[in-house]
Order: sequence, then structure tokens, then C-alpha cells
Amino acid sequence: MNAGPLAVPWVLLEDALPQEALAHRRIKVEGGRLRLARLARGGTESLNYQVTFLMRGYYQLGPLLVETGDVFGLHRRFRVTGEPHFALVLPKVLPLQGYNLASRRPMGEIRVVHRLFEDPTRLAGVRPYQQGDALNRIHWRATARTGQLHSRVYETSRIAGATFLLDFHAQSFQGSRGDVSAELAVVTVASLANAVFLMGQQVGLISNGRDAADRIREEGWHAEFISRADAQRRAEPLANDRLRPVQVTTGKGGEKMKQVLETLARLEHTDGLDFAGMLGAIMARVPRDATVIPVLRQVTPAMAVVLGELVHRGFLVTAVVVAFGEESVPDWAQPPEWAALLLAHGIDFRIVNSEEAIMNLCAEALVR
Repeated sequence: MNAGPLAVPWVLLEDALPQEALAHRRIKVEGGRLRLARLARGGTESLNYQVTFLMRGYYQLGPLLVETGDVFGLHRRFRVTGEPHFALVLPKVLPLQGYNLASRRPMGEIRVVHRLFEDPTRLAGVRPYQQGDALNRIHWRATARTGQLHSRVYETSRIAGATFLLDFHAQSFQGSRGDVSAELAVVTVASLANAVFLMGQQVGLISNGRDAADRIREEGWHAEFISRADAQRRAEPLANDRLRPVQVTTGKGGEKMKQVLETLARLEHTDGLDFAGMLGAIMARVPRDATVIPVLRQVTPAMAVVLGELVHRGFLVTAVVVAFGEESVPDWAQPPEWAALLLAHGIDFRIVNSEEAIMNLCAEALVR
């Protein structure tokens, strides 16, 4: 709106949209988000356009870039007005074919240890004393309160659920198929995590990617500009050199699954922390009561070593290798180098080369 006493001979209005998302066809814009107009005294102008989100992500829409100046365009002024809006688009979650929800072998529980012993660190409840109960099971407070002997009941110790380790380092996704492979990796984690969640098991996520919300919070978007090009560059993300892993702690419930999907939606590539460095930094925080499922596009000797260390420490590890466009069953007479690295360290793995391969993952024999 022109609140000044005179008309504005020309004004150029443009809503800032993420150029990288437009260039990689992650969003589609219909209508005019760029307009040249004349503003009369008290006049208003508006932009009408529609944005369609084609892929998961965390998108900044706006603020409005305003450019004006004298009649001849010799002296120009630039301003950023209004507040930006943010849209969160969750990743695709694929149904898993041939997946029986009544099965005792859900994906994520690649090996289930049945109820052979109880874990004394996990108190499940209290029951009346039964003949043969050991003295260290007696719950003395309940006994004193009720006047009758009561014993503790412990949860059983078993492997349940999954902690997903997603490598999202930029170097792992270079090449013409990098962007497609990255999205396939995200869909793999989202779909398998959802399958584990539907079984009532715990899920968690650790990644060396960067949370887009953290980036925007740290970089901000307020600034003064001396040119239109400066304003446009300010809307673009800076280098992603994050050195701290993104983590959703492993746990049960719909809220935990929601956190996993939202984190995957906001995840961006990083140029900082590689997979081996990430796993070394968080190894002590990886829970032992859930299967560890690394989702990788490439396997380096350093990755194989740190995953092998997890195996040696007693973790159950099954890797999912994203090999977009490659054969789902390699020639085992001459196995690929990455497969040889994993096998050398005793790491079981599965190959995902398409969305159909994701949907069929749980139909395979996953129990080792």
C-alpha cells in the first residue's frame, strides 16, 4: 500500500521463493509472483499465485522484495517487507507389501530375543507373592502398605524396534543421480520407521544432515540491501557445515513417529560431519535394545569399520544400501566393493534401488 502523499511511478514486487527448490523442481509455481505496477496515492497491489509442493522439504515463502526509484530508473531503492511463511512437507510413506501386522517379526526387529529372562533395571509392576519368589524380588513398601507379601515384576529383556542412521553428507550424493538417491533414502527411512511404529515398537533417527529450521534460525533473514541481487542472494542457504548430529531419541508412540517424519522433512545435506565421524560421536548414545539400521548411498572403508565396531560391541546391525538404478541382486561371483566391505565386517545388508524395492523389503527373509 502507498501511504505517501504522492504516486509512485513504478514499483517492482517479487515474493522470494527458494531458487534451489525451483531449479530442482521441488516446487511448482502457477501465477505471477513478480509484478511491475504503478501505485497511486493510497493505492494497493497484490500478488496472486499458487505454489504446489512436489517433494518433501521445509520451504520459506517470502518475504516480499520491493524495488522502486525515479522515473528514469537511475536511482533505485530496495526493501524487504513483511514476514516470511514456512511450509513443512512430510516425506512419502510407502505401504509395505506382504507385511503381516500380526507377524512376530516386524522390520526393525531383525532378530527378536524371546522372553527368556527379565531385566531387573526395568520395573513393570507389582503382584502378590508366589511361592518360590526370591527375597530380592520382595517389594517391601507394597508389603508394608497392604500387610501381605508382594513381589516385583520386571520387563523382559529383548531386542525391539529400530534406530535408523541416515547418511546425508553432500559428498555421498554427488553425481547425476544424487538428488533422486537422496529422496529415495529419505523415503526408505520414513517407510520402514512407519512399519516399525505400526507394530507398536520404538523408532529413532540419527543423521549427519542439517535441520533446515536450525539453519534458518541461525542465519535469520533480516538484512539491509543495496541492490536487488543482494536481496536475492540473501534468500539462498549458506554452506551447510554442521558438525553436530541431528537426533530423534529412540522411543515409542505417535509423537515419536511424528518427530521422525518432521525431521526427515527438514533434513538438508551437510558438508561437515561425515558418517564415520557422526557414528563415532554418538555411539555411546545408540540404544542397545533396538536394531541399528544404517541407510547409506555409498560405503567407504571408514564407514564399514565403524559399523563393524557396533557389531563387535553386540549391536544388531542391518544396513540398507540405496543403489538407485542398479541391479537389486549384484553378481555375487564378483561382488561390488561396498558389499565386500560390509561382508568383511560381518554386516548384513539389503539393497534398495527403487520405491518398489522399499515396498518389498519386509517380504524378504530378514531374520538372521
